[in-house]
Amino acid sequence: MADSDRPSLTLEERPERGSRAARRLRRTGYVPGVLYGGRGGAGGAGGAADSVSFKVGEHELWRVLQDGAALLDVSVGSGKALPVIVKDQQEHPVRGQIVHLDLLQVRLDEKIQTTVPLEVEGAEESPGVKEGGVLEQVTHELNIEALPTDIPERIVADVSALEVAATLTLADIRVPPKVEFLDDPEETTIATVVVPTEVEEPEIEEETELIGEDGEPIEVEGEEAAEGEGGASAEGEQAGEGHGEADGAQPEGGDKS
Repeated sequence: MADSDRPSLTLEERPERGSRAARRLRRTGYVPGVLYGGRGGAGGAGGAADSVSFKVGEHELWRVLQDGAALLDVSVGSGKALPVIVKDQQEHPVRGQIVHLDLLQVRLDEKIQTTVPLEVEGAEESPGVKEGGVLEQVTHELNIEALPTDIPERIVADVSALEVAATLTLADIRVPPKVEFLDDPEETTIATVVVPTEVEEPEIEEETELIGEDGEPIEVEGEEAAEGEGGASAEGEQAGEGHGEADGAQPEGGDKS
C-alpha cells in the first residue's frame, strides 16, 4: 500500500508510440511519460519491466507535483503502488506546461543519486544589496546522494549576510541530515553580490563631418558650389575694379582739341 504521507498518482498504460501520438495525447489533456525500473509489479504478471510507457491527466499531475515532494507513490492501472522519483520532466518553452515526464522506481532501502532544487533567502537583508549591489544566484540545483525517504524537497541557502563582492559557496551551506553533497564544496558557487556596471554615454559633438569609406571627410556639393561662386565673385570684383581703373585713366597730355 502507498505511504499516506506521500503524494500518490495513478497512471494509465500507454500503447501509443511516437511524436504524433504524443501530440494527440497532449491535445486531449494528457501528459505522456515513461516509468523506468519496474522491479516487479510495474511490468504486470509478476515480471520485471525495464520501462513502462504511460499517460496521466495534466491537471492531476500538476496537483501532485506542485507540492514539490521528492518521493511519490504511483500505480499503473490496477497495479500496486510503487515509490518513484521524478527522473526528468520536459516543459513547453513558452507556456511552461509539462510535455513529457520520466519517472524512476526506487528501493526505499537503497541510496540513490539525484538533484534537488536550490533556493536562496534573505536577499533583502543582505548588506551588499542594501548598498546597491545585485544578488546573482549562480547554482539552482544540487547533486546529492541519500535514501529516497531522506531526499529533501529543496535546499535553502541564507544570503542575508553577503557583503558587496562577497561569494557564498557550497561549503557555507548546512548539509541536511542523512544527505551527502556530491558537488565540490569549495568550487561550487551558490550566489554572489555584484556592483552594477555604470555605462558612460558618449559625448555628442555639435558639428559632425561625413566620413567616407577611405576615412577622409566628404565635402558637401553645395558648400563647394557656394565656395566656388564666392571665389568667382570676388575675383570678378577685383577684375572689374582693375578694368575700371584702366578704362577711366587718361593719358598724360590728354586731348587738347
